[in-house]
Amino acid sequence: MIVRIMGEGQVEIAEGDIDVLNVLDGELEAAIEAGDEPHFRTKLHALLDKVRQIGKPLPDDALEPSELILPPADASIDEVRGMLGDQGLIPG
Repeated sequence: MIVRIMGEGQVEIAEGDIDVLNVLDGELEAAIEAGDEPHFRTKLHALLDKVRQIGKPLPDDALEPSELILPPADASIDEVRGMLGDQGLIPG
């Protein structure tokens, strides 16, 4: 799966790693629903850090379509709320 972190570029995530990202996505969504800004910030950074850790960066000149777009680390709770789909940021 090709994932773009807004403002940072793209990484490729193995299908087997999606489950761990879904757990973090669920925790992020719960923080958003609770309106808990500090917890939201912690969970957003944890999700993005995990994507960076497990993802294989694509070259800057790669033109692959992103299957998933994640917000930047400095996104507000309202911005991320607007990006949430029925299954959170990460489907599955």
